[in-house]
Amino acid sequence: MDSWGLPQAKLSGGKNAGQDNRAGEPRQTQGQRMGELESETTSGDKGIGRIQRVELRQVWSHEALDFTTWLEENIDVLADATGLQLSGVEREQSAGAFSVDLVAEDEDGRAVVIENQLERSDHDHLGKLLTYLVGRQARRAVWIVSDPRPEHVRVIAWLNESSSEDFYLLKLEAIRIGDSKPAPLLTQIVGPSEETRVVGRTKKEMAERERLRYRFFEGLLEHAKSRTQLHANISPSKGTSVTAGAGKTGLGFAYVVGMRGARVELYIDSEDGDYNQRYFEALFLKKETIEDAFGSSLDWQSLEGKRACRIKKTYAAGGYLHEGMWEDVYEELAKAMAKLESALKPHIKRL
Repeated sequence: MDSWGLPQAKLSGGKNAGQDNRAGEPRQTQGQRMGELESETTSGDKGIGRIQRVELRQVWSHEALDFTTWLEENIDVLADATGLQLSGVEREQSAGAFSVDLVAEDEDGRAVVIENQLERSDHDHLGKLLTYLVGRQARRAVWIVSDPRPEHVRVIAWLNESSSEDFYLLKLEAIRIGDSKPAPLLTQIVGPSEETRVVGRTKKEMAERERLRYRFFEGLLEHAKSRTQLHANISPSKGTSVTAGAGKTGLGFAYVVGMRGARVELYIDSEDGDYNQRYFEALFLKKETIEDAFGSSLDWQSLEGKRACRIKKTYAAGGYLHEGMWEDVYEELAKAMAKLESALKPHIKRL
């Protein structure tokens, strides 16, 4: 027991916890004990007690003087919730013009900042946590609160996905069993994991692809103005295509780009699949004339089983990943789009 009248260790499965540990009976886990209803201790055949919550301010009346001091002396309780083995704990260390509640070292000797809040989580303490992390050049940050708001749970989860630092959000409760002294219960709400890192890397890759596609289309649309004004008023896209109307509802001339290839196409996709098929078949009857005007063969796809149809020309010389080839791809696509427009427009007008 420490100087604050609190147990030094986490809840054990021993007799002080009101648990019957006779040989052959499995020891109840902390999670199972937390699942019991809150009530006064009741006696029964086995004398099993039940958990009661205690107001945090009844245990630690002052956040800095009481709780932070207690945590400094009992830093090992964080290992139970986070798996972190911390040492070298110091209070009120400076981080610029601010002071960190606690700074410790992990098993690799890297700084860990700890921010305590015996209240519901708020933006002020979140801002402090990030300020302390940067100010102390810490690798990990632990935020202990009595009531984590959902929006802050999402922020900490996002930080774990998006950064190389580790963030832990812990919920603090005080409990007792029967007439026992109050004990702390720390529950990890959010923490780092390999799964969150994978999600983060995937999101970064997707964001980078969107950025590249936008820049690709930005350059393509500007370059294409020298060949055709078809897409002159179309904005760049983060997606895989940009489309301009072909003069009839549901028909559009599109540039489409992939990682390693690109194409131009007439995409036929009105709300009526039967109309789309009829448009496609009417144009297909003029296939030879259209391809002669285009200057080479085209890929005619009725896309059986789907509502849409397309007529396309693909160029595999480069996509948005091959930035060094963009100018050549721009020229190839712009010329192809001008020819596709010229070859198809007279026939589209007659549909």
